[in-house]
Amino acid sequence: MASNPKTADPKNPAPTLYIIAICKLAKGIALVLIAAGIYSLAGKDLQADFDRFLEWVRLDPEHSFFRSISESLADVTPGNVRSAALATGLYGIFLLVGGTGLAIRAKWAIWLTIGESAFFIPIEIFELLPHRRPMPGEPAEDQPVPVPVPAHHLFPHPKIGLAIVLTLNVIIVWYLLKNRERLFKHHE
Repeated sequence: MASNPKTADPKNPAPTLYIIAICKLAKGIALVLIAAGIYSLAGKDLQADFDRFLEWVRLDPEHSFFRSISESLADVTPGNVRSAALATGLYGIFLLVGGTGLAIRAKWAIWLTIGESAFFIPIEIFELLPHRRPMPGEPAEDQPVPVPVPAHHLFPHPKIGLAIVLTLNVIIVWYLLKNRERLFKHHE
């Protein structure tokens, strides 16, 4: 007796879905841990801690790049640190909920993940587009002059990492939209 594909086992194998769920869970765990680390910095002397860290990793704290970072840390208040920790922790919890929902194949989780992944696509495209820079001698409209970031040997172009993230987000949104009926059929 041949089995009807419509009445087949509702738990279709979905390794890609589980890879996406694992990635979301891993990012969520990492962000919650980072939030706890950020929160632990509230009320501390960030300048002194940063200088001690640079000495520990044997970098020159008097280098202009590191000195500018150290000077900007003087403006960071404990309230700013707690706000950054809260935002990071909430996004981490959001990813944990979405990843868990995908892992158990909850129908709401697919829309949560599609929305979260699609939310960043326009931002990533905007960041990849070239922006107009002021010409030498032209007033900069109260904007600081961008400091060139040294290229990493794995990413010779400064925006290649962002292009990879954009590509992954587009693939995730496409995959989930295309396969949502097959992956979540048993919840209807």
